[in-house]
Amino acid sequence: MGELNKSLGLGTRSQQRTSSKARIRTGSLKIQRLRENALAYTFLAPSLILFAVFMFYPMIKSVYLSLHSTDPAGNVADYVGFDNFAMLFSSGQFLQGIKVTLLFAVLTVPVGILLALVLAALTHSKLRGMRIFQFAFSLPMVLSVGSSAVIWKFLFHPTLGMFNYVLSLLHINPVPWLTSPDWALFSVAIMTIWMNLGFNYIILSSGLQGIPDDMYESAKMDGAGPLVTFWRISMPLLSPTIFFVTVVSIIGAFQSFAQINILTKGGPVNSTNVFVYSIYQEAFVNFRFGTGSAQAIVLFAVILVLTMIQFKWVERKVHYQ
Repeated sequence: MGELNKSLGLGTRSQQRTSSKARIRTGSLKIQRLRENALAYTFLAPSLILFAVFMFYPMIKSVYLSLHSTDPAGNVADYVGFDNFAMLFSSGQFLQGIKVTLLFAVLTVPVGILLALVLAALTHSKLRGMRIFQFAFSLPMVLSVGSSAVIWKFLFHPTLGMFNYVLSLLHINPVPWLTSPDWALFSVAIMTIWMNLGFNYIILSSGLQGIPDDMYESAKMDGAGPLVTFWRISMPLLSPTIFFVTVVSIIGAFQSFAQINILTKGGPVNSTNVFVYSIYQEAFVNFRFGTGSAQAIVLFAVILVLTMIQFKWVERKVHYQ
């Protein structure tokens, strides 16, 4: 019996030692995870602070202001609930701004992507001198929106501009590029297409370079011509890149502001008064921060819905390798 009790005692002690070691290991693992999490959040802290200050707080503040009215000095005066949103959707000028923004996106996004795709395909070959064309087509990305808009404003000038000068050499009447409601939005769209050409070209050209050369060689051995090869091989494999450029371009079109502010200031006759410029006028010119914030919330909702639609239905046609 004594020996049995000793063996049982030794077994109990060994179990206790094992459990204590397991507890120590578990505790050390928890401490190690806490240290790793603390280190990770330490490195993330600057980014989180920037996001909180420049994104999360303005968004929360916009929601707050959209539910209130403001006095002429821009201070919060009274809680009005959803009256600012009701006023917007009953305003003809706001609905006109939505139509102008949609038309602006239709004019700029498809043409900009198609033009960049054609240029990327033409300069994809490894012929001598293609580097010069690649540099030239990428150059618009270097210039800022403000600088580009000032340059194009001189080009669109009715008497001193280069465009009307070329038209005069061809004995064509000068075009009121920025002073006519029929031409203003079209002129801003031309400038925007050129401005976004550099980014779209670089992204699409990089996507073409990522396609293996073996596939082109196999298609060439099968007797496929350049157009068939591009349509049957390049386009399906380039569809993820085109989808990315499409999403970014649509978001950029709905957020366009600087070129419109410099070229037309929303005119003439509100023909270029797009969504963001209307928000700028309402909030920072008229000091109606309540309705301006309501417009910003609506803009956020519209961009979110359009992006979700693209990921829901357009992405189905995307071919991932």
